[in-house]
Amino acid sequence: MERELETRVLRKITWRIVPFIMVLYLIAFIDRVNIGFASLTMNQDLGFSSTVFGVGAGIFFLGYFIFEVPSNLILHKLGARIWIARVMITWGLVSGAMALVQGTTSFYILRFLLGVAEAGFFPGIILYLSYWFPARR
Repeated sequence: MERELETRVLRKITWRIVPFIMVLYLIAFIDRVNIGFASLTMNQDLGFSSTVFGVGAGIFFLGYFIFEVPSNLILHKLGARIWIARVMITWGLVSGAMALVQGTTSFYILRFLLGVAEAGFFPGIILYLSYWFPARR
């Protein structure tokens, strides 16, 4: 009886949490590859060389790398729900601000800030899942 109850509860949790997390990861994937699609017209419209675009695309990972550990420390103090909400809100704001890019400097700054905003997303999701699912599952 107890095993059956655990199975039913975990199934219900899975159907409520996992689809939402899948949507978040889909958005993260689209966000990461979208810069490549944007380059088709953005480089010409803003006068970016392929070097400027490459540095801007790569600087995202610099911000992500630098702020991953501090983000994880804050995540541990505040909790996964609050921190994932912060990640999603700032991520959306910075992504929206990408429409306001006027030149190389603003492109670099916003790409770096996008990496900073996204830092902690993956560990936050893993921590959140560990709250709901036992380690043996």
